[in-house]
Amino acid sequence: MTALSETLPHASRRAWAMGLMIVSSVGISFGGLVIRAIEAADVWQINFYRSIALVVMVVTIMALRHGRSTMARTRGIGRPGLLAGLMLAGAGICFLQSITSTTVANTLFMLSAIPFFTAALARVFLGERLMRATVMAMCAAAVGIGVMVSGGIGAGSLYGNLMGLLTALCFSCYAIIVRRHRGIEMLPALIVSGSTIIVIALVLRWGDLAIPLRDIMLCFLLGGILSGLANALFIAASKHLGGAELTLFMLLEFALGPVWVWLFIAETPTKATIAGGAIVISSVTVRAGLELVNNRKRRKRGIQPPL
Repeated sequence: MTALSETLPHASRRAWAMGLMIVSSVGISFGGLVIRAIEAADVWQINFYRSIALVVMVVTIMALRHGRSTMARTRGIGRPGLLAGLMLAGAGICFLQSITSTTVANTLFMLSAIPFFTAALARVFLGERLMRATVMAMCAAAVGIGVMVSGGIGAGSLYGNLMGLLTALCFSCYAIIVRRHRGIEMLPALIVSGSTIIVIALVLRWGDLAIPLRDIMLCFLLGGILSGLANALFIAASKHLGGAELTLFMLLEFALGPVWVWLFIAETPTKATIAGGAIVISSVTVRAGLELVNNRKRRKRGIQPPL
């Protein structure tokens, strides 16, 4: 996955990276459906087993790709990788606090700020300028998220709302670190993230982590397959897309999540959810389509696309 730059023509990398982000977001959007299927586990138990599966998946991927050099690659993340892992763990922990302290609508609305936080940080720390098409897609997607949650936004809990914003900020910092150090193998940062959450869950819930086998398997599906592969694709795409573009495509997760719940367990979404989701999906689709069109024009003119 990280060999994208070696196997594709230069002009195609950005389009392929966008494709990776779309696959990543579509995959992780099934997370809500999996969580709905979990019967007995609470949020900390879910994250404990999810994180175990995530760590196992990443270690397996590293071993298959790097063999005997796996440990050296893992140590090679250095301080940037450790910080990235801690930021991702912080995002996961703050998300838990937000979703259990305020409404789902409030939390999703706060998370829609991720592309904007990332764009600001990328401008300051990476010197990345936003393309007009990306700005328009970000604004349209934010409007879509606003429409989706319009019926459920309320005052909620100040603590929960702040945790939602902190989730967005932590993930944006994670995206910027991964993007800035894209020359480093950053997959081990996921091991740092998962291990951090495992330790915290053990401290907070020691002796209270037993759940039914069915729930454990669902948590493993959530962490090992959905989260593991989605994060691996995110890291691969970070080598070829700007920070704001990376996180823009993540908004697909919020739009598609209600669709899977509707299709598989007949939980009918509101009209606002359908309309807002359509706006988000359309904005991301148009942005990806424009990139394909621009790539064709660049090839004809012999112009190299931005990295």
